[in-house]
Amino acid sequence: MTSPSATAGTEARGRLTLAACLGVLGVVYGDIGTSPLYALRVTLHYFTEGGIERWEVFGVLSLIFWSLTATVTFKYVAVILRADNRGEGGILALMALAQRSTTTPRGRLLVIMAGIAGASLFFGDGIITPAISVLSAVEGLKVVDPVFERAVLPIALAILLLLFAVQFRGTARMGFIFGPVCAVWFAVMAVLGAAEIARNPEVLWALSPHHALAFALHYHVAAFVAMGAVVLAVTGAEALYADMGHFGRRPIRVMWLGFVMPALALNYFGQGALLLREPAAIENPFFLLAPEWFRLPLVLLACAATVIASQAMITGAYSVARQCVQLGLLPRLVVRHTSATEEGQIYLPQVNAMLLIGVLILVLEFKDSDSLAAAYGFAVTGTFLVSSALAMLVLRRHFGWSALRVVLVFAPLATLDLIYFAATATKVPDGGYVPLLLGLVLFALMLTWYQGRQLLLQRMRQDSLPLKSFLARLPQSRTIRVPGIAIFMTGEQDYLPGALLHNLKHNKVLHEDVLFVTVVNEDIPFVPEARRREVTELAPRIYRVVLRYGFQESPHVPRELETLAARGEIRFDPMQASYFLGRETIVAAAVPRLFGWQQWLFRVLARNAVPATEFFRIPSDRVVELGVRVAV
Repeated sequence: MTSPSATAGTEARGRLTLAACLGVLGVVYGDIGTSPLYALRVTLHYFTEGGIERWEVFGVLSLIFWSLTATVTFKYVAVILRADNRGEGGILALMALAQRSTTTPRGRLLVIMAGIAGASLFFGDGIITPAISVLSAVEGLKVVDPVFERAVLPIALAILLLLFAVQFRGTARMGFIFGPVCAVWFAVMAVLGAAEIARNPEVLWALSPHHALAFALHYHVAAFVAMGAVVLAVTGAEALYADMGHFGRRPIRVMWLGFVMPALALNYFGQGALLLREPAAIENPFFLLAPEWFRLPLVLLACAATVIASQAMITGAYSVARQCVQLGLLPRLVVRHTSATEEGQIYLPQVNAMLLIGVLILVLEFKDSDSLAAAYGFAVTGTFLVSSALAMLVLRRHFGWSALRVVLVFAPLATLDLIYFAATATKVPDGGYVPLLLGLVLFALMLTWYQGRQLLLQRMRQDSLPLKSFLARLPQSRTIRVPGIAIFMTGEQDYLPGALLHNLKHNKVLHEDVLFVTVVNEDIPFVPEARRREVTELAPRIYRVVLRYGFQESPHVPRELETLAARGEIRFDPMQASYFLGRETIVAAAVPRLFGWQQWLFRVLARNAVPATEFFRIPSDRVVELGVRVAV
């Protein structure tokens, strides 16, 4: 995924160009576009005993169609796309907006916990999506010829291994083919579905919602459980909101209403028409829609579509992980930029490795897409609930909606989300435990890191000397000034860095030019160029430099200092500069404010965080590190 610059990107986003429309198909709708491979089949499998009745097909089709309409068209396309954070969307952008709308510390903590929960579930979704998508596509080989049955698992594993192995090269080279391939995919799905509907137009009666209601009233508990499979048809809906910053609202809305939704509806109803004519096609109605001569090419096209959907989810996971780091929810991670021109083209090897391990474990454990379907919905429905809760808060307090309007809009949507979530919760013993366990682990990890960092900063403020006091005493201190430029990285603008105190204590000197550099991560996606850098002269040749970044950006301290020097605001020569960094050693406080397991986890995370030199892109041969013990 590419991230535009703060200014040019804002102007370009939202334009209805061919490139934007194709990009939307390849990135935004890749996940939901592969759902027809398995959603209808998995849902109807609950009712195959004794054969599938005509009214059962109508009922399930009606549930899928109106779920797409309510959740995707109304909730996301019509409502939640309005709640943007300066053009950006996604669960963390929503969390940042909600934080601004909350004034109490307790309220802010609850909002942060909701955002952490949503991000944790997103990563669970990011592991399951490649596994189930690629497996369901390769399983089409069994329809082509049963002899391929034993080859399905090895081929799926090979595709996934290759997909993750090439991530370090970036997606710029292959990105231009994603959109056209997905356009062909949606067009083929629409044509196959329309051809079967023409044979049996009676299936269109399922458009009436009374079929869904009659189905639910007849089956009661069974229909409720089946809703956990119906939700598979709307997986990927969160991508509409998360990728708003890359394309803007208009292309996302136009492509959904004008192309994607009609293609999905035609294909689902085409599968239903086929099942009305040949109930035995429940084995794999998607691939059996195609004539025999076209099934192998369809399998190849499906594999390409699922690889694209998986790629979009993987790059989305990179983006969310970087946002978590910038918002203080995760320790610093290795971020490698795979494009010289696009800031958003990034590769996170640690995240890539964890995703790959998780995907391989899932494929080897569950072995087929039907079994994996039980694990899929839980992460998706959990994210739906979190996004609805945060959106209600943001639309009410930040965008000024009336309480009545919020209730009228979200009461039915939240009820539907709760039904989805409760239905997928029944599948926890059958596979839903996978995203649940993963989500709980990530939630504990991110919450521990956030709380630990807050305590660490609080403790460092208590132990530090106010900067004003130091500057006031400096003229009388007779401190020797030596040639060179000293850059002290500090997280607190108003307190003296511990590294400077240690340097004075041990070396008894101060450099001629001193820069106190603070990197501020703001809760907006991109910081405008006019606000990026702020310089204040605190004393002769002693400056405070504040560099601001949004949660979609990566810091580059030397480049910013060179920019300031070129403007004449500071004196900076890379060959004369020394960067002084404090390395904190975390020890247990006499009265700890974290649980014992959290103290251990926080120390482990702190030890394994990427060094500041790499994260801020500071030359390692110009760095001096001074250690300090901090009790939390």
